[in-house]
Amino acid sequence: MHMRDYDDVTRFLGEWGPFQKTVFSLLCLSIVPNGFTGLSIVFIADTPTHRCAIPQNANISDEWRNSSIPLEEENGQVQYSKCTRYKLDVIKHLSNNGYMPGIDVNVTEIQLEGCEDGWEYARDIYFSTIVSEWDLVCGNSWKVPLTSSMFFVGVLMGSFISGQLSDRFGRKIILFATMAVQTLFTFIQVFSTSWVMFCALFFVVGMGQISNYVAAFVLEIGEYCFWPLAFQVFCIFLSGERFVPESPRWLLCQGRVEEAEAILRDAARRNGVTPPEVIFHPVQVGNNPEKLQHHNICDLVKSSNIRWITITLCLVWMVLSAGYFALSLNVSNLHGNTYFNCFLSAAVEIPAYVVAWLLFHYCPRRLCLSPTLFLGGVGLLFIQLIPRNVNWLCVTLEMVGKFGFTAAFSVVYAFTAELYPTVLRNTAVCACSMASRVGSISAPYFVYLGRYYKSLPYLLMGSLTVFSALLSLLLPESRGMPLPETIDHMQSIQGFKKRKAPYHLTSAIAEDENVSEM
Repeated sequence: MHMRDYDDVTRFLGEWGPFQKTVFSLLCLSIVPNGFTGLSIVFIADTPTHRCAIPQNANISDEWRNSSIPLEEENGQVQYSKCTRYKLDVIKHLSNNGYMPGIDVNVTEIQLEGCEDGWEYARDIYFSTIVSEWDLVCGNSWKVPLTSSMFFVGVLMGSFISGQLSDRFGRKIILFATMAVQTLFTFIQVFSTSWVMFCALFFVVGMGQISNYVAAFVLEIGEYCFWPLAFQVFCIFLSGERFVPESPRWLLCQGRVEEAEAILRDAARRNGVTPPEVIFHPVQVGNNPEKLQHHNICDLVKSSNIRWITITLCLVWMVLSAGYFALSLNVSNLHGNTYFNCFLSAAVEIPAYVVAWLLFHYCPRRLCLSPTLFLGGVGLLFIQLIPRNVNWLCVTLEMVGKFGFTAAFSVVYAFTAELYPTVLRNTAVCACSMASRVGSISAPYFVYLGRYYKSLPYLLMGSLTVFSALLSLLLPESRGMPLPETIDHMQSIQGFKKRKAPYHLTSAIAEDENVSEM
């Protein structure tokens, strides 16, 4: 005999009472810092305008000081070289002998050398960044994208670890543990004394961030699906920890029926409703074959059907993550004010979430995901066709791309959770998130490619996104289907074949009872 459908059992609570509102609000608050923790690198690691430094004690005239840096053309503009200067010993000799640059001497014939005395950085936008503090320019410029990648490597490791930990030990304990890690190591980052130390701490912050997000998301999936926006201070959660319960679904899968019932009875009390005398029938729960089984990431590829769904979702997540974070990190390279561009990039996500929410509630899941991906990819492909002097249109198309990626990202999280059973849901979301980090780790280097050919990042991201939009159409549809409780229920979902009628656990129970009475 199967365990009764969890959704039917908990229907007495209602859909949106005080209990759900409290849990939802606190979980929303818990993941808000994720937005500015990771993407603060846009400003922290931005590269100010710079050129080779000429020591103040160098015995040269003002004319030679102003002519000591060669001019170079970059992106159609003539500007001072960032990594070379005219040989300082030669300039000193010419200056001391009274020669004038451009009159007595053709300065372009003077031998070049590197920035032996460091660099001078413009301070019109930033007083200091990690680039200016540790000279991450010229020969060390490769360290800038690596800094962002180290954060996403931490996110990758967090995705791998937290999914299995929260499926084993519970969503709640992992949520609060990772919040503590994220808060503590972000604070310690302020006192970094070297680039290596900064990257090491940023790696740990990344581990805490994704673990916090995924644990909060899956803890909430059984209550009410939405996309969070709010503000969090960690001490609020230390005082409000008792208001965030463990997931009753997870407790049931672990055989901890009494604890699950206690949480639901408390929820009923806070919602002002009367629970039934017996919420979970002991015999029905006791016969659940998977309640005490421990599952791991290997179960995601156990059968051909699960394997196909997992591989497809991992590829979609990978491309989506690369595009989303590349666009987010690229705002400092757009025309105009960096702060305004960052604000615009963040603001465009609000209507994207609203549109995604509407699509998710009224459209099939595949038709929510594929068109939003396609919109993001096509927007990026069109950028290369825009004349270089029409900067506002390039910025607009990039925002269209960001809109599409954001909407697709919000859809794919919930879509993925709907396809997997309770016993694997957190592991599955974390596995897909882990795969997506391969894309996010490479995202800074997509931006870095723009130094060699400005349109190359848009060509690569746009092409891959259009491909993933087509690939997502092959996923099974989950709209209108109850959340799977066991692996067997998930395996009934077909990828290419016409699906059978959706399963109903209550119907299965009735059939079993009829058989037992005969």
